[in-house]
Amino acid sequence: MQGSANLNLMIKAARKAGRSLVKDFREVENLQVSSKGPGDFVTKADREAERIIKEDLLGARPTYGWLGEETGETDGADPTRRWIVDPLDGTTNFLHGMPHWAVSIALEHKGEIVSAVVFDAAKDEMFWAEKGAGAWLNDSRMRVSGRRNMVDAVFATGVPFGAKSTLPATLQDLARLMPACAGVRRWGAASLDLAYVAAGRYDGYWERELKAWDIAAGLLLVKEAGGFVSAIREGDEPLVKGAILCANEPLFDPFRKIIRGE
Repeated sequence: MQGSANLNLMIKAARKAGRSLVKDFREVENLQVSSKGPGDFVTKADREAERIIKEDLLGARPTYGWLGEETGETDGADPTRRWIVDPLDGTTNFLHGMPHWAVSIALEHKGEIVSAVVFDAAKDEMFWAEKGAGAWLNDSRMRVSGRRNMVDAVFATGVPFGAKSTLPATLQDLARLMPACAGVRRWGAASLDLAYVAAGRYDGYWERELKAWDIAAGLLLVKEAGGFVSAIREGDEPLVKGAILCANEPLFDPFRKIIRGE
């Protein structure tokens, strides 16, 4: 892999955290788990992974800011740069012994994501991208799918859990979309949903009520793989509002119109 010094630092930190998570994943029955709310769990493994990443990234770049799922936000001496980290995206899958979860790390510069890593440690798939340099899966260049017809396309989303208020809107989305496409998948890890769009495995993805650390890295993967990304509501910013929609170029407009109910 060839990339900037920052990207190589991110990849190294993701692999280190991934090794720690894989070790705990093999002993998932013994994990100490505390609940943060319905369907939203945090584990010792999660916190340890964030500690590893934070130590490595801020150790090498102590002036950068930080936004992590477990440790929150810290301003850096350099206000233009910030790490955005989800140490374990897909925690519920992890806790249930399902090997579909990832480490997600993004670097933001002046409000724009410029480097991204999503590491699926269970499958040893490293998705990475830098602004203007393309998107990659391990050592292979990624491109979004070439499908042009909605009827042939498979989309991904997240179905709201617990008492989330977005469930009715998502059910309406599904009612409009499913008759028009080849299928919808719900695999429970937003960063991997976006990575799979970038890799051409999914043709598009949408979801509401997300956090910046869920989608920051994946956004750049999709863009650098040739995909189109927007907020669900026109004029919003996905990272700010946490509602995202993306697809390849031929499907983007019809997909967007269906999700927006136009």
